[in-house]
Amino acid sequence: MDHKVITHWKGNLQFEADNPNGKTVLMDTSPEQGGHSSGLSPKAMMLASLAGCSGLDVVSILDKMKVKISDFRMDTYGELTEEHPKYYHTVNVEYHFYGDHLDESKIKKAVDLSIEKYCGVMEMFRKFATINTSIYYHNT
Repeated sequence: MDHKVITHWKGNLQFEADNPNGKTVLMDTSPEQGGHSSGLSPKAMMLASLAGCSGLDVVSILDKMKVKISDFRMDTYGELTEEHPKYYHTVNVEYHFYGDHLDESKIKKAVDLSIEKYCGVMEMFRKFATINTSIYYHNT
């Protein structure tokens, strides 16, 4: 299946990209680079895409396993190369789960399935970066 995204210049260094479902996202850069920080930077969007892809997998798998969590977040850190073109050479993804009596073995299985089998964005990142993942359980 092919995806088409149209990215339209909105003035200065701001761009708006659409999505096949009709939603849009705003991109910009920092004032230090001439922008207004009115949207996500393209590189930050890449990290958000990675977390979003894996997060969708994990929540869907946990739902099928009937595993209850009260909250879930991912902290994603990218390390850029020193030379241009700068790209992420290493990415760390931390999975944080919150809840009462978390089923750690099922949560780990859900995360592993996303990392190893389902998340296409993670597979794309592997083509250019080392990916490190870790899971944190916060029993409340």
